[in-house]
Amino acid sequence: MNLTLKIWRQNNAKTKGYFESYKLNNISPDCSFLEMLDILNEQLINKVAHPVCFDNDCREGICGMCGLYINGRPHGNDDGVTTCQLHMRHFSDEDIITIEPWRAKPFPVIRDLIVDRTAFDKIIQEGGYISVTTGGVPDGNTIPIPKKKADEAMDSAACIGCGACVAACKNASAMLFVSAKVSQFALLPQGKAEAARRVSAMVKKMDELGFGSCTNTYACEAECPKQIKRSNIARLNREFFKSKILSEE
Repeated sequence: MNLTLKIWRQNNAKTKGYFESYKLNNISPDCSFLEMLDILNEQLINKVAHPVCFDNDCREGICGMCGLYINGRPHGNDDGVTTCQLHMRHFSDEDIITIEPWRAKPFPVIRDLIVDRTAFDKIIQEGGYISVTTGGVPDGNTIPIPKKKADEAMDSAACIGCGACVAACKNASAMLFVSAKVSQFALLPQGKAEAARRVSAMVKKMDELGFGSCTNTYACEAECPKQIKRSNIARLNREFFKSKILSEE
């Protein structure tokens, strides 16, 4: 495959970025997208040019670091996969591929295609956990949990925090991410003790960090590589309203 890559280059969040075009020839359809970028960088290094900076770690679709905006879609033109799971067989010979970083104010560009996702970490720090101060930890098998609830909690916990939901949303909303992290605890008995404080604190931090509001276009669900359901957003709203009622009692 012969390809033309239009890649966003930017030194940092304070400098002006630009697109730069590169030609790549004889790329195997079985090559992964990140392997294709590795090939490009090897050629750039051999020419003593600065390689394209992009983030990745596991290359197994479980860490969420590899998120790229490819031809107008987070993680590219395949459904239910991260960028590292995307293969070049989903493109055609002589394609022009546009590659950009996530576009959201809370995700400032570090360099080129790498953005700072620290905002997600700050939201988790506000309540995305079960505190040690909630009492003794019982054996998990001693707490009866309906299978449907357990399955829903596990599906919510599958969120890897890649930020595709934010990148896909016209408002840069983090509601799908936050709702998944709230839901994984709200559905289980272990998460009930801190439920009101958790959802209130996480939503407050989300707003402070500059994420936008949800306007129910569902682009987040459509582009999520782990196919997190938008029903989590409805649960987040219920939990949030409940926390407000409890705070007034």
